[in-house]
This record gives sequence, C-alpha cells and structure tokens, in this order.
Amino acid sequence: MTSYRVTARRAGEWWALEVPDLPGVFSQARRLDKADEAAREAIAVMLDVETEDVEVRIEPVLPREAVRAIKAAEKAERAAEDARKAAQEAMQQAAATLTESLSQRDAGRVLGVSFQRVSQLLRARPGASAPKTAVKATKAGRARAGHDERSGGQKRLQRGRELSG
Repeated sequence: MTSYRVTARRAGEWWALEVPDLPGVFSQARRLDKADEAAREAIAVMLDVETEDVEVRIEPVLPREAVRAIKAAEKAERAAEDARKAAQEAMQQAAATLTESLSQRDAGRVLGVSFQRVSQLLRARPGASAPKTAVKATKAGRARAGHDERSGGQKRLQRGRELSG
C-alpha cells in the first residue's frame, strides 16, 4: 500500500486538496474530516487502483497565527500534564508521610480525600509495597499478642468441639 502526503488549504468554504507527489491530482472537501476519503478517491482514479490500496496523510496548511495558537495550546497541555504529575507525586509523598504516624482514614481526612484514595496513592508510589491496612495491622498485633485470629463463627465451632470431645 502506497502512502501519499496531501496538503489541504482553505479556499472559501472548501478545503482544496493537492497531492504534491502526483502532479495534477486535486480534490476538495467541505470538511477536513472528509478530506481523507476525497483524496483517496482522486488518487485511486488517477492511478487506476482501488481506494483501499491508497493511504493518505492529510496536512492542513494553516495561517501563521493559527499555527502559533496551536503550539501555545500544546505547550499549555504539556505544562498541565507536568503539573498533574507533580501534584500526584506530592499527594503520594504526603500520604506516605502521614500514614507513618496516622491511620489511612485520618490521613485521608487531613488530605481531604477518602481513605480508599489514600490506599491508592500508597500503592501507586514507585517501588511501594502494598500498604498495611488497619485490619491487617490489628490482626498482626493480635497474633503477636497470642490472640486468636479466627472469626467468631470459627471460634464458636472450635469451642463446641472442645466441649463435646
């Protein structure tokens, strides 16, 4: 499949399409989203091939002020993405720091987010292991203190076995 570059210049209410690599191949489209189809058809007719065998890259030719505006918007988007990443990293660090001495619920309250969000922030940190939840910490403390970790139902069954046996 051959690919062709197609320039699209605004001409009144239409886009004038030209294929620089194929002199004499021109077309037009009312909207830019229809330029691909129009250009492929013009090329296919000129080369006597099926439109499916033609690939095009539409390159709109825009006024300088439009190009500058697009570049400024792209730059602002990159800056916003960088700021979003920095905010994410700062929240992750704050969550990690707070949960050294506070529960995830308390850290969430301080940060103005849910405790589930605090858990997500902790898991998303590079190189972070799964955060210890309050339940895991409580169970770990009971196990160290010699307490039984089984559920109430399991405990009742065991006691019943002990009494009957």
